[in-house]
Amino acid sequence: MTSEHVSRSDVRARFSAAMSAMYRDEVPAYGTLMDLVARVNEEVLAARPDLKSRLEATDNLERISQERHGAIRLGSAEELAMMRRVFAVMGMHPVGYYDLSTAGVPVHSTAFRPVSEAALRRNPFRVFTSLLRLDLVADESLRQTAAGILSERRIFTEGAIELTEKAEREGGLSHHDADRFVAEVLQTFRWHERANVDADLYRRLHDAHRLIADVVSFRGPHINHLTPRTLDIDKVQALMPQYGIAPKAVVEGPPARNCPILLRQTSFKALEERVSFRDGQGGWKAGTHTARFGEIEQRGIALTPKGRALYDRLLKEARNIVRPATDGSNAGAYEKILAETFAEFPDSWNEIREAGLGYFSYSLTEKGRAAAPSGAVDTETLIAGGLIQFDPIVYEDFLPVSAAGIFQSNLGDGAHQEFVAGPNQRRFEDDLGARVLNEFDHYAGIERASLGACLTALGQRLAAE
Repeated sequence: MTSEHVSRSDVRARFSAAMSAMYRDEVPAYGTLMDLVARVNEEVLAARPDLKSRLEATDNLERISQERHGAIRLGSAEELAMMRRVFAVMGMHPVGYYDLSTAGVPVHSTAFRPVSEAALRRNPFRVFTSLLRLDLVADESLRQTAAGILSERRIFTEGAIELTEKAEREGGLSHHDADRFVAEVLQTFRWHERANVDADLYRRLHDAHRLIADVVSFRGPHINHLTPRTLDIDKVQALMPQYGIAPKAVVEGPPARNCPILLRQTSFKALEERVSFRDGQGGWKAGTHTARFGEIEQRGIALTPKGRALYDRLLKEARNIVRPATDGSNAGAYEKILAETFAEFPDSWNEIREAGLGYFSYSLTEKGRAAAPSGAVDTETLIAGGLIQFDPIVYEDFLPVSAAGIFQSNLGDGAHQEFVAGPNQRRFEDDLGARVLNEFDHYAGIERASLGACLTALGQRLAAE
């Protein structure tokens, strides 16, 4: 990259802003949702100066209002591989592997996102990207028909491909080319009212699974939601009806806690939108399609493998007692059981840290910055002495059970289907053309580096060294 090139984070920031503006035009309720989330975040920060102070101290305050994640569904390995190259121009890398087939959704996925702390602070835009698994479609004839349709479509413009290749060849893009790149790539995510198929084939795809119809029937992977980040998802959920938005019955993820963990999500119901299907005679036939919706998220601490195992066990125990119905008929009972079950999970930052359940970023206190170098002292002594402090590392990734829950809530209980499949990360990575970053290793590296920097500054060394 030369001095004439725009940084990858700047390209990402431009694209995120353009995507948000486009989606606001396409789905007006998204704009209403943004206004509601901004109001709630302002109220939380005003009521909790301690939270505002820590967000400012860790350079995380400004990113709250910028926070977005989108979601798309791709149909072929070729689309996935090219999408990886496009996102790389924006400094977004594949993190994590998610198998949603076990939750009744015939896809496996990764999240493209920035990974360095500096890049996340500049713009934390993420896109949860799923690849359709046609191998899970039982009807062989339908499977072959769908594969044929997907093999013929081209979801990227020639300009997008050309500029991606230029960025790869030259190590970046100029300001002019970056603007062109954003405009060209935005076309991939735009809504297209005209379908690729006739109404009869759409119904066959729809009967196999609604998501299959959504992926195969249209020209491209229209963005199906953009998600702002809130600091109080329960308050947003309660206020949504006042803004003319009907929320889903329950918030997905863990219950409300003093110390938020992982990710909590809610949404409004998917839109039933007018579309046109081919009529077989060169014309078009009116119909409808349901896919795009609005989502909100509240992010907590990233959990270690030990913490994640505890989370998964508690969530499973709660759902074995009460499984939330999409119509909300047992929402109160589910929320009560969820809160009772998760009482086993520690709810103070220090207890979470001491139990090895979550990842933390360490920094020197004012006292620590003023301290003179000294002999070897262990980390706990330095914390107890007020020289080192710790803050939770934000969970930047996703939860497959929650993602599936959001999806099913938009389609109704009748949409749930069982697929005989298991995770196939190697196949996904072969289609992707790269390995995905292991999220646990990544968070552990951030924690280790932050602690090492503190100890180095204090003239300490880890006792193990």
